[in-house]
Amino acid sequence: MNVVVCLKQVPGTTEVKIDPQTNTLIRQGIKNIINPFDTYALEEGVRLKEKHSGRVTVITMGPPQAEEALREAISLGADEAVLLSDHAFAGADTWATAYTLSLAVRKLGADIIICGRQTLDGDTGQVGPELAEMLKLPFIAYVSQIEEIAEGHIRVRRMIEEGHEVMETTLPAVITVVKEINVPRLPSLRGIARSKSAPIPVWDAATLGAAKDKIGLAGSCTRVIKVFFPKRVSRGEKLEGDLKSQVEKLINKLKEANLI
Repeated sequence: MNVVVCLKQVPGTTEVKIDPQTNTLIRQGIKNIINPFDTYALEEGVRLKEKHSGRVTVITMGPPQAEEALREAISLGADEAVLLSDHAFAGADTWATAYTLSLAVRKLGADIIICGRQTLDGDTGQVGPELAEMLKLPFIAYVSQIEEIAEGHIRVRRMIEEGHEVMETTLPAVITVVKEINVPRLPSLRGIARSKSAPIPVWDAATLGAAKDKIGLAGSCTRVIKVFFPKRVSRGEKLEGDLKSQVEKLINKLKEANLI
């Protein structure tokens, strides 16, 4: 079984700062990490390999420093990794990102493609389903357990608001996973040693055969015009009078605010 895991390197902090001149995130001096949800995707891919044999290939689209995340993935059990990096990919939204990833997946070939449910920085949860659409493959979101893989089919349990539901589809397929699916392992000494010397090819737009009008900013359906922190305005008002009049005033104010 050949498994492809898509991951992203994200800032490893919640204390995000914004450059007021460019309206972009300030990434200097911030340690980058593998997107937490993607660590569960990677762990599940490694477990599938251990159970069904095969290979786990990790791919990410990003700048050259994203190689760090790929080497960490190899230390955690991935067999190989590919970095999709090109100045032409810069500014990509989820649609252009999914298009680029889809070209890499087609080039690699896969029985199952696993993504985390969402990323910490974008927080959209759109790349997984968009990737499935571009690959013309079945898609299942919020997978919390892979129950069975046999005879070209996969049966999973996925989270919904009311609880869980069991779904089955044909392979190849794309799934996104939630953190309830497993507990990610720690890197082994052998894995760390292998990750340091593992070759990580870099595929650019030409290698993927990407259309120029479908990648990066040119291929994006959406653009970030401005990023800002909303101003927090808090104020209090003291209700005077006896208890009965205070209650009446409170009820009137709640009605005025259409809260009751």
